[in-house]
Amino acid sequence: MAERTDSHIFLRLAYQAMLNAGMPAEAILAKAGVALSRLDDSHTRTPNAAQSFFWQAAEEITRDPHVGLHLGEHVPLYRGQVLEYLFTSSPTFGEGLKRAMNFHRLLSDAVMGELVIEDDACYLSTLTDRRASRHFTECFAAGMITFFRFVTDDHFKVLAIHTEHSEGAAPAEYMRIYGCNVTLGCSEYRMYFNKEVLDYRIWQSEPRLLRLHEQIAQEQLAELQRFDLVSEVKRAIGEMLESGDISLESIAKRLEIPPRRLRSQLAEANTSFNQILADYRSRLARRLLARTGEPIEQIVYLTGFSEPSTFYRAFKRWTNETPVEYRKRNQLQA
Repeated sequence: MAERTDSHIFLRLAYQAMLNAGMPAEAILAKAGVALSRLDDSHTRTPNAAQSFFWQAAEEITRDPHVGLHLGEHVPLYRGQVLEYLFTSSPTFGEGLKRAMNFHRLLSDAVMGELVIEDDACYLSTLTDRRASRHFTECFAAGMITFFRFVTDDHFKVLAIHTEHSEGAAPAEYMRIYGCNVTLGCSEYRMYFNKEVLDYRIWQSEPRLLRLHEQIAQEQLAELQRFDLVSEVKRAIGEMLESGDISLESIAKRLEIPPRRLRSQLAEANTSFNQILADYRSRLARRLLARTGEPIEQIVYLTGFSEPSTFYRAFKRWTNETPVEYRKRNQLQA
């Protein structure tokens, strides 16, 4: 399974929300191990596992046990992304919602959601992955409500929220931020809202633009799927590296993909198997040399090289230093 990731827009929105709320944003990011430079890198995604470090840092520094809910109150309006355009170019809110939900991965692998329409009820269920923290779920819900109100000119109304988390804020605090009652400890997450809003007409709707936006969304999803493949290849290399049997063919067999197709799909992702393998070995070798006392002979084995001379030549090519020079310089700096 590919690594679960989040769009860079989440980090950007969280940073702006912290500033809006008067929180020490840079201190929180530093404690979570997130470099400020990542805020401007729109071409990378953040590992979803890093969210736990972020929310832990935010709670510890602010000393707010409900920091996700309070951060959500200050999240800027979600604008300028293809999912917004799918909404605003759709004829109705309901159609826009269904289209956007088909591309939820463009936001995050932790965002899910299913629209349920019953005779007397309408709700979104399983808003986020069950592994997501309460802070993330509450923050995301607040931001989503703000966005839904925006695209419907305030016709979207939350009627009630049921959440799986057993701990939460005071009822009055949920009412203030969400505008509805929240029931804790339920079997699944549900956000109930007024059913008639599904038929609300989007005045900006434009069929020709809708087709274009769907095409862009499909292209972005395909790009994300290529990113998934690269991650799977890296994971397989890590699992097989010490065996010494590392080739495109052996990795393709492990991933149950024909070698020719794997080569073609990696080319579509603007990379190659040899490039991924070299990058993986380089990163692993530098980490082992800088952070451990492993003998170089053992590092040769751990990085999947059959001969020390081959490892030395490759490492010199990667860093313009010998392994001994690199270890000495980096361990002196530590």
